Amino acid sequence: MRNMSDIIEKYLKEMIEKSGNEVVEIKRAHIAEKFDCVPSQLNYVIKTRFTNEHGYVVESKRGGGGYIRITKVETHSETEYLAHLQSLIGDSISQLNAGHLVQSMYENEVITYREAQIIDAVMEREVLSIELPYRDRLRAKILRRVITAILYAKE
Repeated sequence: MRNMSDIIEKYLKEMIEKSGNEVVEIKRAHIAEKFDCVPSQLNYVIKTRFTNEHGYVVESKRGGGGYIRITKVETHSETEYLAHLQSLIGDSISQLNAGHLVQSMYENEVITYREAQIIDAVMEREVLSIELPYRDRLRAKILRRVITAILYAKE
């Protein structure tokens, strides 16, 4: 059975898809009431599953008229999308964020499931068995190079 976070994520993604312009505004309390959960559960889902690495921009306004606006970042081409991902990597990246980027590439059909599994395997801290911050820097270099290889393979 799926957990509450998975259910909320699926619901929000469906709302975004149905919105047409790929932007949705929600009231935290309304969604929490709909799923009979605490608002912090919704915060957790948004903070972990609707990040830049996943291809989303989140804005929020607190207070009585407050809202959470989730926008799916759309790029006009695969090349533009991959360039956007490279800009997110920076000089270092954690295993968690690298995994989010790989998942995003898979969900956007840039890579296959098998390729995603291979890239994830290479990004693991057990494989990159050097101390921080060097491990995150090495991971960033490898991931940037993988994206560059994908870019050149597409041309």
